[in-house]
Amino acid sequence: MKIATSGKGGVGKTTLASLMAMAYADAGYNVIAIDANPDANLALALGISPEEADNITPIIELQDLIYERTGAQPGTIGGNFKLNPEVSDIPDRFSIERNGIKLLVMGTVKGPLAGCVCPESAMLKALLMHLVLRRDEVVILDMDAGVEHLGRGTAQGVDAFLIVVEPGQRSLQTARSVKKLAEGLNIHNCYAVGCKTRNESERQFIKDNLPGFPIPGFLDYNEDIVKADAEGLNVYERVPQAVKNVQEIQQEMERLLSNP
Repeated sequence: MKIATSGKGGVGKTTLASLMAMAYADAGYNVIAIDANPDANLALALGISPEEADNITPIIELQDLIYERTGAQPGTIGGNFKLNPEVSDIPDRFSIERNGIKLLVMGTVKGPLAGCVCPESAMLKALLMHLVLRRDEVVILDMDAGVEHLGRGTAQGVDAFLIVVEPGQRSLQTARSVKKLAEGLNIHNCYAVGCKTRNESERQFIKDNLPGFPIPGFLDYNEDIVKADAEGLNVYERVPQAVKNVQEIQQEMERLLSNP
């Protein structure tokens, strides 16, 4: 399974991505979790300590490596460089591993280089293509509210694109926009996952306002999730109800994928 998560900031997509990664690992799969979010905090959600998380260098900041693989200095625009650099060794060399999950922090091309054809962008896109199309592990990709990290070839290798929503109009509008972007890359398995829902009324609100979105399930609001996050604790280990929600989401998502 290759799964990407997206959605408006603060809706809970990193919590969902971390829980899914741990659920697959708990079921015996090897998992690669990719933090491609500008506000990178997937490490903490996976139970990695703040000290260790602070010591993780995003791939985008490995300037010597980018120069070695692309033939161009990071921070430059134009010129000649490899658009398909060698990246097959990077997941094993530069990931941090916990309980069957390899974590890679991608980083984001910022400032005047954002959106450019530059060595950093070429490196990230080649790495994602390798992870999605070449690796045998389950891949969970935690992104922001966009598809900038996904090239067309990579996008077509994604099995499920989960757009995380909360019961609010801004979140729902973001979901519609993200779905349109994803479909522009020929990603058609777009699902909405409700998050922070408190009751059946809020779950129905999401269903009513997202016609055309298959909804494999909901990660309901839980004070224990908030408490675990505040204390820097692993939600998967501390909140059994959240684990149950995510396992139900996974089962329904896989059922939908097998019966398109």
